[in-house]
Amino acid sequence: MTTITVKKGEIIQHSGTLNSKIYHVKSGLLRGYTIDKKGKEHIFIFAPENWTIADSNPPEIPCELFIDALEDSTVIVMQKNVDDEKDNVKPIIKRLAVLQKRVIMLMSYSAKERYQHFIETYPNILQRVPQKMIASYLGITPEALSTIKNQK
Repeated sequence: MTTITVKKGEIIQHSGTLNSKIYHVKSGLLRGYTIDKKGKEHIFIFAPENWTIADSNPPEIPCELFIDALEDSTVIVMQKNVDDEKDNVKPIIKRLAVLQKRVIMLMSYSAKERYQHFIETYPNILQRVPQKMIASYLGITPEALSTIKNQK
C-alpha cells in the first residue's frame, strides 16, 4: 500500500492495460470512464473522498476503464489480491466485471452489439428464457430484438 499525489487531468489507469491496482481517494476526486468506438466518453463512476475506484476486471484481463483525476488528489494505491480464496474474492470480482461490462455496454453499444454480447456472455441460456426477458436485459423492445435477430 502506497500513497500517491495525482494532479488534475493525470490518468492513472489506461483502458487496455493490465492493472492490479485499487485506488482509495483520501482527498480530491477521481473518475472511471470509457471511450466508445466513436470517441464518445462515458463516465462509469466518480470517486470523491473516502471512495474506492478500480477496474473490476481481474489483473490478468486488460482494464476497460480509464481512471483520471478531476482534481488534485491524494490516493492510497492497493494491490488486488484475487488469489486469496478464503474470502471468495474471485467470484465477487467476476461478478463486478460482468456488471461493469454491462453498464458500459448499455451506455455505449448499439442494440445489435448488446445482443451479440449477450449471446457471448450467456450462450447457455439463450433458449431458456423468454425473448421479452432478453429484450428487457438489453434495454430494447421485443420488436427491436426480433428485428436484430432477423438481420443475422
